[in-house]
Amino acid sequence: MAKPAFTHDPSATAAFAALGSTPPVVGPGEHLRAVVIGGGTGAPVSIRTLLSMGLDTAAVVAMADDGGSTGVLREEANVTPPGDVRKCLAAMAADPADPLTRAFKYRFPFAGNHTLGNLMLSALEDAAGSFPEAIAICERLLGAQGRVYPSTLDRVTLVARTRDGRELEGQAVACHSRTALERVTLRADRSIEAYPPALEAIRKADLIVLGPGSLFTSIIPNLLVPGVVDAIRVSQASTLFVCSLADMQGETWGLTAREHVEALMDHGLRGLVDYLLVHTPVPLRPDSPAAGVFGAMTGAEPEHASTSGLDDAELSGRIRPVRISYHDVQAIQAQGPVVIARNLVDSGSPTWHDPQALRDAFSGVLKLCRSRQR
Repeated sequence: MAKPAFTHDPSATAAFAALGSTPPVVGPGEHLRAVVIGGGTGAPVSIRTLLSMGLDTAAVVAMADDGGSTGVLREEANVTPPGDVRKCLAAMAADPADPLTRAFKYRFPFAGNHTLGNLMLSALEDAAGSFPEAIAICERLLGAQGRVYPSTLDRVTLVARTRDGRELEGQAVACHSRTALERVTLRADRSIEAYPPALEAIRKADLIVLGPGSLFTSIIPNLLVPGVVDAIRVSQASTLFVCSLADMQGETWGLTAREHVEALMDHGLRGLVDYLLVHTPVPLRPDSPAAGVFGAMTGAEPEHASTSGLDDAELSGRIRPVRISYHDVQAIQAQGPVVIARNLVDSGSPTWHDPQALRDAFSGVLKLCRSRQR
């Protein structure tokens, strides 16, 4: 059998597109703004979920990507990294089944494995004179339901320090580290400046969602851009961190959910994370301090648990889960965030969130936000 001429990146957004037929949770006359901060394959999951809920949704995307098609275009064409922006634009598209939206995601194995979306964004950046204008043109072509903003327009390089003391340069190298990362920074030839519309979107948000996605190479690089953490601080938004389901890359290999949260705090978000959403497959201990918090606000049954006593095979076959324990919940909540732990995994795809489960969890967070504002 001949290999297909066109492929596209594995993505859960097709499944999440089905949420478009579900009724919004935002009431008539209610205007709520959400901003997703991240990149990679994780941010589109939150984008599709928030759009289905009826929130005015924007994305702020990291600009440190230097791997694959994006890396080639960045080096050989000297353009702004398009890959993560392309994924978010596709998630924003009004009709995921539209031929242009589908083609936008096509990858060409016979042409350097570039995607059409990456090539369009790079060509339009040159033709229109700026990366933001290239994004705006693609938003119009795709009928985007929200806006996508780069966190910076400066040429930045990610530098990582591993937990065994090595220094790694470049996002593509860092995400495949053989040991977990401890700290990341951004390097540039000049002082790094945030893209002003990205900061404005954050400041005006009612809900800020971090992730899911690669912690050190997709989420945290946005926080390293001067002004982004300050914008989160001055906003009136509640901040939700969606922890990844499983370890898929070396950058977080073996880190618990608690260590994910502490990494965010060590990179500027101490005191700024209001909610942690984390997956757990088994019921909550009844004496947990988190018990009833989620159920009281949403009517859902509490489902938090310690997974530390289960081995990887029991939890998710060959996928190594991000672990959460009862004592970690206590430690996390002592630092401020409310822990919301539920069974979020798609049973058919153990590294992807179940669309309806994630939407239900986001809806519960929105109710918590409203109750806090009252």
